[in-house]
Amino acid sequence: MIDVLFSSLGQLFTVPHMLYMVIGVLIGLIVGIIPGLGGIAGMSLLLPFLYGMEPSVALGMLMGLVAVIPTGDTFASVLLGIPGSSASQATVVDGFALAKKGQAARALSSAFLSSMLGGLIGAVVLTAFILIARPVVLSFSSSELFMLTLLGLSMVAVLSGKDVFKGIAACGVGLLIGTIGMAPATGEFRLPFDIDYLYDGLPLVVVGLGIFALPEIIDLLVKRGAIAEQPCQLGKGWKEG
Repeated sequence: MIDVLFSSLGQLFTVPHMLYMVIGVLIGLIVGIIPGLGGIAGMSLLLPFLYGMEPSVALGMLMGLVAVIPTGDTFASVLLGIPGSSASQATVVDGFALAKKGQAARALSSAFLSSMLGGLIGAVVLTAFILIARPVVLSFSSSELFMLTLLGLSMVAVLSGKDVFKGIAACGVGLLIGTIGMAPATGEFRLPFDIDYLYDGLPLVVVGLGIFALPEIIDLLVKRGAIAEQPCQLGKGWKEG
């Protein structure tokens, strides 16, 4: 087991593997900065270029891409109030509010540090518990997935704060939008309204950009000013974050 581990590490720390991982990191940063794309869309864009490559090199490139997307989407979340991916929804709540107060640098630095620590801790924990987690993941069935779904829906109440009614209403609209298209379990088509485009469901990227991006962009164009409502020194607050 130890011999296999060291041989794998020796294969990983080679020039081609590290080069392709760096390329994946750069692509992931660009995909993360663009609002609404996220990890799945980034991997979908990268997959056609990975055919024919050595599996270890291709996996390294994908890992580099996915690892930095939660970091790249911080820019859109803090500066525009648009969640770059589903992982940055909570960043919008506090980060964009700080940007309006002229503390965008503080919010960005806090998010970057949290992302770095979370990635390192997650990598260590995943490496240590991969043998334990594998049988647990394989034992997941419909009942466990249903409980995870309920947990995700209950997070709406947590993130809604005082506006619980608005949060529940937004959750209901999201569930209605999510039911459009083919049901994964039964294969039945729901709410297509005889429109061919709706048979595949509404893409998450299109819905996210329509709900979050367009209103913020229009608001910024109308105001024709800075995001911050209070004057501040550019770049101030990095150390505080």
